Amino acid sequence: MSERQVTYLGALLTTLGPISMAIYTPAMPELVRAFSTTEAAIKLSLSMFFGGFAVAQLVAGPLSDALGRKKATLIFIGIYLLGSLVAALAPTVEAILAGRLIQGIGASVGVVVGRAIVRDLYTGANAARILNTIGIFLAIGPAMGPTLGGLTLATFGWHALFVLMIGFGLLAASCTILFLRETVIPDPAKLKAGQLIRNYWEVARSSRFLATSIILSGTVGALYAQSTMLPFVLINQVHLTPTQFGIGMLMQSGFYLLGSLSLKLVAKRLGNARCALIGIVFCGVGAVIMALSVAYVPPFFLSIMAPVAICTFGLAFLTPYVVTVGLAPFPHIAGSASALTGFMQMTAGFFAGFAAASIGNPLTAFGIIIPIMQLSACLAFVWLSRQLRQS
Repeated sequence: MSERQVTYLGALLTTLGPISMAIYTPAMPELVRAFSTTEAAIKLSLSMFFGGFAVAQLVAGPLSDALGRKKATLIFIGIYLLGSLVAALAPTVEAILAGRLIQGIGASVGVVVGRAIVRDLYTGANAARILNTIGIFLAIGPAMGPTLGGLTLATFGWHALFVLMIGFGLLAASCTILFLRETVIPDPAKLKAGQLIRNYWEVARSSRFLATSIILSGTVGALYAQSTMLPFVLINQVHLTPTQFGIGMLMQSGFYLLGSLSLKLVAKRLGNARCALIGIVFCGVGAVIMALSVAYVPPFFLSIMAPVAICTFGLAFLTPYVVTVGLAPFPHIAGSASALTGFMQMTAGFFAGFAAASIGNPLTAFGIIIPIMQLSACLAFVWLSRQLRQS
């Protein structure tokens, strides 16, 4: 495949999970009313998606190493379409929970294979450049999600949101069939239990991999975690409508896009490592502002979203370098390495969502949990930098 094909297809697959969350979030308060249930039950539907997404990556990665990227992708997209159909036809909140769990399992293949095919074909600065371009698309897709979700909800109702997801899944399947060329030699032996354990142990015992995974868990994981809190903060406490919420979330994705475009302009001059340092500084500064804002300022739109935007801008500078460094030692098991780092990110978001539910007040949870995650990533970045200087 050409670099352009790898970039566009990787972007489409990688956005499968994030756009499925972005389209859904404006409907969460509406689903509370539609099913006469509690906020906790609807928050659980997002946590079910996180849980399925996180755990299934541990299967999707080795399966893509064993059966090939293309076959594994089509299997999981089929699962995603099934979950979307179950949710679209859901008569009860329990069916929504089941559908979201199945969706999460199916969507897990996107980020795994999207990163793995880049690692299969490219390394170093070339890989970072492709991942940055994928990041631009990753900003545009989910940026449109809340807006599209809010408008669709207002016009057609919540069932139509899952019809949109079915359409997105069919698009991903069609492009996989037409454009994905196999990038590894399938090896079914990699599915044997002993080999799976050895592969994951090889990845997990790498201190470089652990450092990069903690960085991504604290920053990307924070994006997943705050998606369980922001709808309730902005709609119930700042009093935005679902449509206004969808439009307002453009600030988050817009700053990710701005960061990705800025990185594209300065990466050659500054170098990827220095750009990553700039990114982690933005994440740390945003985290401190976020904690102070929630503690001392009555909530309004900019008090919530300005620090989110700062962190997201930093994330765009940070991610391509960190992902490239983390996957570089594992060309022979790129799928498994990509799966494990994705699992750690989603698990961080999953448990942060549960922690937020235990705190109760979404605003308080937002001001405590997200800054802690971002600052943990800053500490892990210091650890990674020391390792790289010593190697």
